[in-house]
Amino acid sequence: MLDTVSLIGIVLGLVLLIWLAFKGHSIIWVAPVCAIVVAILGGLNLLNTYLGDYMAGVAGFVKSYLPMFFLGAVFGKIMDVTGAAQALANKLVKLIGSRFALLAVVLPCLLMTYGGVSLFVVVFVVYPMGYAIYREADIPRTLLPGAIAFGAFGITMTAIPGSPQVQNLIPTNFYGTDAAAAPLMGLIAAVLIGVPGYIYLDRRVRSARKKGLHFVADPKHKHAEYDESAHPGWHWLSGLLPLIVVVLVLNVVPGILERAGIVELTSDQAIVIALLAGIVVVCLMNAYQFKKLAGAVNEGATGSVTAIMNTACAVGFGSVVKVVPGFALLKGAMLNMPGSILFSEAVAVNVLAGATGSATGGLTIALEALGADFLAKAATLGMSPEYLHRIASLASGGLDTLPHNGAVLTLLAVSHCSHKESYWDVCVTSCIIPVVVSLVLSFVWGIFI
Repeated sequence: MLDTVSLIGIVLGLVLLIWLAFKGHSIIWVAPVCAIVVAILGGLNLLNTYLGDYMAGVAGFVKSYLPMFFLGAVFGKIMDVTGAAQALANKLVKLIGSRFALLAVVLPCLLMTYGGVSLFVVVFVVYPMGYAIYREADIPRTLLPGAIAFGAFGITMTAIPGSPQVQNLIPTNFYGTDAAAAPLMGLIAAVLIGVPGYIYLDRRVRSARKKGLHFVADPKHKHAEYDESAHPGWHWLSGLLPLIVVVLVLNVVPGILERAGIVELTSDQAIVIALLAGIVVVCLMNAYQFKKLAGAVNEGATGSVTAIMNTACAVGFGSVVKVVPGFALLKGAMLNMPGSILFSEAVAVNVLAGATGSATGGLTIALEALGADFLAKAATLGMSPEYLHRIASLASGGLDTLPHNGAVLTLLAVSHCSHKESYWDVCVTSCIIPVVVSLVLSFVWGIFI
């Protein structure tokens, strides 16, 4: 009986969290209140749950990701204040035209995430550039979060084979596969997610222009006035080269150092070094603006605190969900679903990612609880574990992008947009379409293999 009541508590807490987030309330107080609802119906001691499980989730996230948030925010702010981001934006708009401003935002997101840059970092780095692009193209800035989410939160994170993103690497530990598992399925999924997503966002831009909507500056965004004539002709390179440096240092330098026997870097260490390298490069290329650099560091540091706390509080809510009795019931229901094991896996990962508000958390929990059973069933059917890998990765990038997702909260915090203003575009391109694709693809593939 307690398990059933606890499961109802998880659903109520999640619904309340989503509703309050849509109302524009701060996740910093909303998350613990909703976690308390989950704890009450889960029969847990409220004070112990808040000070223990909830705060452990918050503190653990801050401990793991504060350096990345801080350096990512500083990097993005320096790119903004020096005009490097806008110079690159101007160059992109000139090259491909304002009509394709959407592509000019999505493409850097895809390239950076496929290069291994964390999507949290991509939000901080790309937003100043996207802001400048949308301003130059006169597109409402409330459409920008949807474009960034589409480029950073899905295709290169879960679908395209060989992606170094953690959501594509976690299944390798459970199924003995590699990052390029099930390449045909992955490429098909990328097309099925990418084409309708881009068409949807493009129609949104076209619709805004037909309605006579224009870019309206964000009063909270301290964007430096940019005078192109005051900078050298190569100034746009100061926006491009730091991005390239971050990707190269993150993906190439660790391997070189390891093969040379110098040091073996963890992924956390590699991203810190990569961001520091990017900051150094953009500072050197804009050394003649040195008076602006200290202020940019201060602003970036301040902005990173708000962003990481929003995300950490959502993680704390997920930490409470994982320890109540109803969560075990939820996991059991996922394992015993009828039909193809690929479809069962897709449903399980989607549901658990949605319940925890985390692609990484939901995927890890699902595979820790169910991975061995799925693998055993696949062996009896003669099914390659590569298909399990790809479906698990795809499904992790679906319901995770509900309003309480950490990356969504970070994106909206950085862009100073509310859920009401911008979440629907994020939901369509990074939640609804990926969920449908993962379920349909797993169902169809399960029939024919």
